[in-house]
Amino acid sequence: MTEHNADYTRALNNAEKILGFSLAPYVDPRPTEPANAYDFTRIATEHAFNDAWTRSEHLDLRTRALISVTITASLGILEPLRGQLRIALHNGVTKEEIVEAFIQMAVYAGVARAFDSYAVAREVFAEHDEADSPQEN
Repeated sequence: MTEHNADYTRALNNAEKILGFSLAPYVDPRPTEPANAYDFTRIATEHAFNDAWTRSEHLDLRTRALISVTITASLGILEPLRGQLRIALHNGVTKEEIVEAFIQMAVYAGVARAFDSYAVAREVFAEHDEADSPQEN
């Protein structure tokens, strides 16, 4: 692995706060990847978690998370939607607010896209509920 510069380290730390888990295992390139894979993950991570997610002057983190859910759902990119839903729930967005976003999305992006996205949300909601419920010993 290439040694992380200060901006990349800060982005990884910001990501962990926002996500609730370390992003490093998912973005550190594997030995079989091309040499510039590190550049890609570093640039994308710094851009997202230093430049966009940390902006708070006009949008709080909850609002930013709900917008990101709506954007990924509207675009129909379902795997990133899972991540955005997890971020939203981790940062205080309620399931009811997410459902309201899908209702609004259905009107402007289409009912089929909203249903597709809501199917993913159901899975993430169940995962979230399971993680929050007390475990039996």
